[in-house]
Amino acid sequence: MEKRPNKGISTFSAQITATISVALVLLLIGIIAMLGIAAHSITRNIKENIGFDIVLTDTATDAEVNQLKSKWTASPYTASVRYYSKEDALMNWEEETGENLMDVLGINPFSGELEVKVKADYASSDSINKIITPLKSLPYVHEVNVHTELVDSINRNINSVSLILIIITCALLFISFALINNTVRLTVYSRRFIIHTMKLVGATGSFIRRPFINANVVSGIVSALIASAILAGTLYYLQGIDSGIASAITWPQAACVFAGILIIGIIICAVAALFATNKYLRLDYDDMFR
Repeated sequence: MEKRPNKGISTFSAQITATISVALVLLLIGIIAMLGIAAHSITRNIKENIGFDIVLTDTATDAEVNQLKSKWTASPYTASVRYYSKEDALMNWEEETGENLMDVLGINPFSGELEVKVKADYASSDSINKIITPLKSLPYVHEVNVHTELVDSINRNINSVSLILIIITCALLFISFALINNTVRLTVYSRRFIIHTMKLVGATGSFIRRPFINANVVSGIVSALIASAILAGTLYYLQGIDSGIASAITWPQAACVFAGILIIGIIICAVAALFATNKYLRLDYDDMFR
């Protein structure tokens, strides 16, 4: 009679320990997902700062400039367009160098320019070169400047970092799944004699599995809620410190991560409980001690 409470406490403690362990693993998965979202947002921002400069001739009229600006603003390739007149360029030069070229040269040596930033999907040398081809035939366009080496270098670095992040993510996910599986198996192991007793009284396999699977599904849900709460609190705090984080990870994106954590927690816990229960259903009494 005295041993029953101890068994109950042991089982309860095992379930609590398993829930906390799974919550920590799901938290790790959530952090990985958040970092992936942030990395993707930062990558898009970097790529959308890539583009080209359209240098206009001195004979370009305001109508031609406005027409060109309107065309590129409406283009599906364009993220942003900004026009710098000759006067703007001269003013920027004077602010940066403190030198008045009008006094030195007597003329404004600069030309008007359109600075075009392309969308992230077109931020490559090949895409940009195809986009700017029609511009070269326009009579009021002097030249089109594309920093192809810089574009290629940025893309190479982004691809390298992305590959490293993918490898790390896959490794961490594999470890996470293994940890959750082992944790659930331990909770079932602590109740293996109950499984054997239920077999002795004639309970079917599905009847025995059901409470274990249900209990671990509940554990997965609770673990996911704990992990999501920690992630949400951390994200809220970080967004208050740095507004850039709010643009890198939005709340709708975070909600998708929370939903993913919940689904992963339920599926992995249920599947792990199913396999673990099946294992002990097949064991004889003597094998329970191994």
